[in-house]
Amino acid sequence: MNYQKIAEKIIELRNADFELREKLIQNGKLSAGYNTEMEQLHNKNASELEDIIQQIGYPSIDKVGEEACQSAWIIIQHSIGKPDFMRKCAFELEKAINENKADPINLAYLNDRIAVFEDKPQLYGTQFDWDESGKMSPNSYDDLAKVNERRKQIGLNTLEEQIEIIRKRVKDENQSVPKDFEKRKLQLEEWKRKTGWIK
Repeated sequence: MNYQKIAEKIIELRNADFELREKLIQNGKLSAGYNTEMEQLHNKNASELEDIIQQIGYPSIDKVGEEACQSAWIIIQHSIGKPDFMRKCAFELEKAINENKADPINLAYLNDRIAVFEDKPQLYGTQFDWDESGKMSPNSYDDLAKVNERRKQIGLNTLEEQIEIIRKRVKDENQSVPKDFEKRKLQLEEWKRKTGWIK
């Protein structure tokens, strides 16, 4: 098994994702719902990574190195159109972490993202979205003190610090608040139902 070639392929998939995101930022299209071109790329990347995982198991650091392991996680985080794949990856990632072959922070982000799509509170407060007052805020979480304790345990900053960082990034990228908050919320619910996140 040529792990080097597989590692290069995973990094190549991640780079395509980053390039498209950058293009959407430049064109001011990043905030305008789930871009069709991006959705297609995310699904294509997820399918290719799924094939790789079937061949080698989870692309852990010991197999593909740190950069490709991190890149695989980014592809999984973005495979939001494939709920079963994301859940399966969370399970495989947890096994890799238990063997010290992946980063626990990655699992925190992945489990939070899955929780948000399943309409459940997140444990680490890693996932953000626009709130009703037009600010970028964490999606619902259980309890601030508990969230900060969990974040500290895996080496993350406080949620308050993270909110500042995320809001600055949104400003730097010129992301704009959705024009119709209610409409966007309804579209997201519809998409989650159609994709199979919620019934």
